[in-house]
Amino acid sequence: MNTPQAVDTTDVIVVGGGTGGYSTALRAAALGLDVVLVERDKVGGTCLHRGCIPSKAMLHAAELVDGIAEARERWGVKATLDSVDWAALVATRDDIVTRNHRGVEGHLAHAGVRVVRGSARLTGARTVRVEGVQEGGREGVRQDSAPGVSGGTAPGVRDLCARRGIVLATGSRPRTLPGLTPDGRRVVTSDDALFVPGLPASVLVLGGGAIGVEYASFHRSMGAQVTLVEAADRLVPLEDADVSRHLTRGLKKRGVDVQASARLLDAEVLEDGVRARVRTARGEVRTVEAERLLVAVGRVPVTDGLDLAAAGLTTDERGFVAPADWRRLETAVPGVHVVGDLLPPPSPGLAHASFAEGLLVAETLAGVVSAPVDYAAVPRVTYSSPQTAAVGLSEAEARARGHEVEVNSMPLTAVAKGMVHGQGGMVKVVAEAGGGQVLGVHLVGPHVSEMIAESQLIVGWDAQPDDVARHVHAHPTLSEAVGEAFLTLAGRGLHQQ
Repeated sequence: MNTPQAVDTTDVIVVGGGTGGYSTALRAAALGLDVVLVERDKVGGTCLHRGCIPSKAMLHAAELVDGIAEARERWGVKATLDSVDWAALVATRDDIVTRNHRGVEGHLAHAGVRVVRGSARLTGARTVRVEGVQEGGREGVRQDSAPGVSGGTAPGVRDLCARRGIVLATGSRPRTLPGLTPDGRRVVTSDDALFVPGLPASVLVLGGGAIGVEYASFHRSMGAQVTLVEAADRLVPLEDADVSRHLTRGLKKRGVDVQASARLLDAEVLEDGVRARVRTARGEVRTVEAERLLVAVGRVPVTDGLDLAAAGLTTDERGFVAPADWRRLETAVPGVHVVGDLLPPPSPGLAHASFAEGLLVAETLAGVVSAPVDYAAVPRVTYSSPQTAAVGLSEAEARARGHEVEVNSMPLTAVAKGMVHGQGGMVKVVAEAGGGQVLGVHLVGPHVSEMIAESQLIVGWDAQPDDVARHVHAHPTLSEAVGEAFLTLAGRGLHQQ
């Protein structure tokens, strides 16, 4: 039987070691606070170990595969792809993840953050019990010794108390569908899709949001026949309609069977794959057979076992823990803050947003005045081929909020570098009429994930088209199309459509 330890009092307790959690811990420690970070798995969370980093590593490999085909078919470079060495690809991906993981652990150790490995549950508004504590841990992370626990790996219990506050950063997990149980082999979620050995010859992807589109794009690059099913009337339905249109066109050109306004009726798991029935937008019922079915229909907050009620907290009907004060991300219980995927919209559930949330909460707990997170200026990226990137309001959102808007769309092929890449795409700017502030910028095409930072500043600083038009963009670059779009809105365009 585990014996509870004496209460360990610290300034801040962070529950969850993903992007939101470890950013909170690092910033709080840098501000002189004593911090305990509780993590039951590995620091880095979903983003580092199962999401952002490994998936983008694989998508880079897919880009290289696509480049071989482009070299041969468009540029006359007689290159051929013999095969994909799956083991080598996985080894490179895992090496990238491992090095990043060690980096996070090293940062935490250097900052003096005490990492307690175990499962946390709240016992009050300022107290946490950690069960299954494993002493010792991985090299590089400061593991605080627990009085009364014998042996380097003996399980124990730790009671913690926070002088300043508790930060909940327990993240999210993939949403599943009723009657469709992931088995990690034929039916998979985004958490395990890249960890199933080998490459399937065919994939049925359910969900046309960013995650589903990225996985559809990856598998198509690797030669699979891909069917992508989205219940909404278009892919990435939270983005501008023109973004969806260009993205869909690009995916279809690559051979992805895109089915919007479509629904899964049922699916049968077979020995060698799945057989599903899908109702299409036309009302037809299609049977789709594939080696693998990937469920990418969103994510849900993780609060299992956290015992929110013990601290006086509740979740909303969707499972989120809503803050009472968005300026401080503080709940209705003073001293309890929330970051990352536990937050409801307008927090977008993106890793880079959780970094900003972690900084805000850490500074709040340290008594440092900090500006609230500007969610309107948080960029959104889909790392498919073609890529999409956006910041701010879509045209429809701007009009729905009562703005009179001017819109300019510029094809990437209007500039020389866009012709070089030859993949199409566009820049779309939404601004208040009469030369008013820029409300949103939307990009589709190659490398636009690297181009969105400029637009983030434009939207975040309430710039007007004329402010941007006076700045010179390098030639020839893809970002020239961004500059040209603003020149046109400012009445100075050289390539007006």
